[in-house]
Amino acid sequence: MNESEIALICKALGDENRLQIIKMLTGGELCACKILDAFNITQPTLSHHMKILTDCNLVNSRKEGKWTYYSINCNKFSEFKSALSEFTCKTPNSKKSVGKCCCKD
Repeated sequence: MNESEIALICKALGDENRLQIIKMLTGGELCACKILDAFNITQPTLSHHMKILTDCNLVNSRKEGKWTYYSINCNKFSEFKSALSEFTCKTPNSKKSVGKCCCKD
């Protein structure tokens, strides 16, 4: 997964409603009407959120009659989690870092 894909997913998850939708979908596939029932938003607003989540491939959608069902794209979700695990935080050793600057006086 490249940095632009990671950034797109992070941007998609930067909204509280979309984070809640992802959390709901971890329980399995849901109809749009069930997702809508959990929020105080309009259907067009839900459609907007779902478009963002599907455009970054984090969520799959399928139509069945007049209903749309959503589920997490497990492959993309796992790939995203793995990509994030590459980011680490190392505590600098203060004795080794003193005087090791690349700048010259």
